[in-house]
Amino acid sequence: MQKDSGRSLRMPSLVRDWFGPHTSSAADWPPDLLIRAKGTVTVSVVLPARDEEGTVGEIVSVIRRDLVETVPLVDEIVVVDSRSTDATAARAAAAGARVVHQDDVLPGLPPLSGKGEALWKGLAASTGDIVVFVDSDLRNFGAHFISGLLGPLLTQPGTHFVKGAYERPLIGLDGVVQRGAGGRVTELVARPMLNLYWPELAGFIQPLGGEYAARRSVLEQVPFVTEYGVEFALLVDLLERVGLDAMAQVDLGHREHSHQSTAALGRMAGQIMLTAWSRLERQGRIVASEAPATRLLQFDADGEANLSDVGVAERPPLASLINPPVVPDVSVKEDVA
Repeated sequence: MQKDSGRSLRMPSLVRDWFGPHTSSAADWPPDLLIRAKGTVTVSVVLPARDEEGTVGEIVSVIRRDLVETVPLVDEIVVVDSRSTDATAARAAAAGARVVHQDDVLPGLPPLSGKGEALWKGLAASTGDIVVFVDSDLRNFGAHFISGLLGPLLTQPGTHFVKGAYERPLIGLDGVVQRGAGGRVTELVARPMLNLYWPELAGFIQPLGGEYAARRSVLEQVPFVTEYGVEFALLVDLLERVGLDAMAQVDLGHREHSHQSTAALGRMAGQIMLTAWSRLERQGRIVASEAPATRLLQFDADGEANLSDVGVAERPPLASLINPPVVPDVSVKEDVA
């Protein structure tokens, strides 16, 4: 991703005015510069992880080596084990993360499922003034994913939320790479919805990307959708709370991760559409005689029917909870041999 005047001229003026001043590159924010700006600000990196034993350890190792030991930019690395059935927790702990099990955080609440639930529990379990969220299935992770997102937050007091942008290829089972084809739900659902109803957010290149950072004081003021609508909801809710000028994006380069099946993407799309519906209704922009259905009927290659529930739940703003969380640290309990 590179900024150029030709592309900017093709943008609506609302997006163009925001895009230039609020879009930068990870190369603009070297760790040596940021450590001088960090001062007493504390930084937590939170990775939601479910059955990611093949990648989570390497990601944690890179963060610890480059941003804890070499340059002390990150104060804690928290991996939220989201009911994994493999060695995810053990690999993360062996690499130096503090591992917490999703259901051990705020155990007095009814358990919920989904990515947004893991993120919300990670927010509760972490302590940093700034919280960086990173997906745990990345294959080409570099420390610049973290330092890039921190740049605007550590150097610009008026910035409260930073989203990662990147080229996202689709890598087929045969190894063929299709540039720009990785964000299928983004292009087919999220981007059209944002352009239609929240055009201020149309300049975010990867609205559903899992790499972003924000000030804790802001994150604790907004609800978290518990399923795959969480990134969409955060954009819309933070726009309403802090305004577009407090939001930014940073080019992180190239991102590779595992891809889901078309059927799984269909279920994700359903969750995002229901998330958008809830925001439109909450903002008084639609009035419905009845709530939308939450069941999705799909057919496989053999014509067999599969029925899924794509309904989404929501955790309240963390600041609305009176009692601080009790979070057992399970890192030392894992068998890391």
